[in-house]
Amino acid sequence: MILAANAAVGVITETNAEKALEELRAYQADVATVLRNGCFSILPATELVPGDIVEVGVGCKVPADMRMVEMLSHQLRVDQAILTGESCSVAKELDSTSAMNAVYQDKTNILFSGTVVVAGRARAVVIGVGSNTAMGSIRDAMLRTEDEATPLKKKLDEFGTFLAKVIAGICILVWVVNIGHFRDPSHGGFLRGAIHYFKVAVALAVAAIPEGLPAVVTTCLALGTKRMARLNAIVRSLPSVETLGCTTVICSDKTGTLTTNMMSVSKVCVVRSVHQRPITDEYSISGTTFAPDGFIYDASENQLEFPPQSPCLLHIAMCSALCNESTLQYNPDKKSYEKIGESTEVALRVLVEKVGLPGFDSMPSALNMLTKHERASYCNHYWENQFRKISVLDFSRDRKMMSVLCSRKQQEIMFSKGAPESVMARCTHILCNDDGSSVPLTMDIRNELEARFQSFAGKDTLRCLALALKRMPEGQQSLSYADEANLTFIGLVGMLDPPRDEVHSAIHSCMSAGIRVIVVTGDNKNLYVGKLVRLSI
Repeated sequence: MILAANAAVGVITETNAEKALEELRAYQADVATVLRNGCFSILPATELVPGDIVEVGVGCKVPADMRMVEMLSHQLRVDQAILTGESCSVAKELDSTSAMNAVYQDKTNILFSGTVVVAGRARAVVIGVGSNTAMGSIRDAMLRTEDEATPLKKKLDEFGTFLAKVIAGICILVWVVNIGHFRDPSHGGFLRGAIHYFKVAVALAVAAIPEGLPAVVTTCLALGTKRMARLNAIVRSLPSVETLGCTTVICSDKTGTLTTNMMSVSKVCVVRSVHQRPITDEYSISGTTFAPDGFIYDASENQLEFPPQSPCLLHIAMCSALCNESTLQYNPDKKSYEKIGESTEVALRVLVEKVGLPGFDSMPSALNMLTKHERASYCNHYWENQFRKISVLDFSRDRKMMSVLCSRKQQEIMFSKGAPESVMARCTHILCNDDGSSVPLTMDIRNELEARFQSFAGKDTLRCLALALKRMPEGQQSLSYADEANLTFIGLVGMLDPPRDEVHSAIHSCMSAGIRVIVVTGDNKNLYVGKLVRLSI
């Protein structure tokens, strides 16, 4: 019965492990836009071969490892968190790297299979498919199992060797001690007596061997494997369960492992009024996923019934919806909300939905009557229908900001978003939250905003963006970098990639067991370590 149960558990866990490994195929693209016979056509990704020219754009899953050959936009950014754990998208370029022994992060001219394009368009040549890709090498490494003796196996081997020596010594001693009885007449001779006591010694050895030990050990390992399987652990062999008992250090990836890999806006800072203290207002936003569910609270932790009645929050929603190239959608198969594009931009999309709309459309009851597919971007679509996009200045590393020119009722407005230090340096006015008026940005207010920015980025470990607007001359149809001056500051948003709910108990359990936890991340060490340390405490 023990052997049958062991076999059943082994088959089940091995099958589950193989299924988990096969899920890596979900990160492979299904189709690709390939240059064949002088024109681009859509073909199954499985038909790609090295040397093919492939075109990729926003939302495309890279079908193979490819080298960039042509840029079709100002920039190309790729989310390769699934491969490297980087929470920020990576800018790709045509120039090859000069680094020796380059790792994945150094190869900025390579598009890796399974990663997702979040901004821009480009063409690339296929250099690796299947198992010859970076993702394929991970799968091959997981499939290869090296036969290495586990600590339990070593202990059992040592115990077996020691027990064999002790039993052999005792048996020889028993046989030697009874040499005087070999000649006993009841045995029928010296030789028969020696054989009799040899049988006694062998019987003693057989009795001393713990026949039940292997069955007990196997049963314990099978129970441990079953318990780990319930916790979604990949277990390929029973002895690997025991190895966890000897763990002293755990190196864990951060993005998507300790965190949800779902960027969300958690705080907003706006200027209330220049005539009274405090100058700024701070709002907190609930909800840490891509679902458009959450509420906005003021500094006194009172929920805002109608957030769009606040002029700054209303203009933040406008700017977040229009100065945005991402997409938020609902996947009915997975029953979850998914992103296409930059995580920070999708976080702004979700904020727009939480702010709501002015007038009747902002009523929660009206929004809750929508289907999840309609609700995903209802408010964003409202603002996109209210304004007509005319021109866009894409994000660049030197400016660290993005701007879009929009028109509504014969009035042109430019919305901008970007790094707080870059946007605030270009602002000359601020939007007041009390009455919606625009007043000059004084040095005192600038210092107050910079202090709040430092608090968001340092103490609260948030990733920050500043939003601004500018009224443009009527009839303007294009933007230039010179237009990004004399802006009106709207507000500062702070977002985070929240830790998973189970991280607190997991880190606490590791610390209680004397296990050291090391977070492996490419982010700034102050950005998330403080958050995780507070969770562990």
